[in-house]
Amino acid sequence: MLTTQEKEKIISDFETHDGDTGSPEVQIALLTKRINELTEHLKIHRKDHASRRGLLKMVGTRSALLKYVSKKDDKRYREIISRLGLRK
Repeated sequence: MLTTQEKEKIISDFETHDGDTGSPEVQIALLTKRINELTEHLKIHRKDHASRRGLLKMVGTRSALLKYVSKKDDKRYREIISRLGLRK
């Protein structure tokens, strides 16, 4: 689970302007952090199928956001995936 301080740090790192919490960059960064944490949880709790389903939904949402950004601006897309360390 993300703490308020972690969430604020991610938002401040990826915001496009002051007070920005809804841009695709911020949403993708927050989803990536949650996905990484849930992946670690599932390594320990292999039979937690409810969390696995939530993980798959988050991955799908992140994928859709990345697809949206790649259509709109390829430079922004490449910057996001390089900053987050995503492969593609």
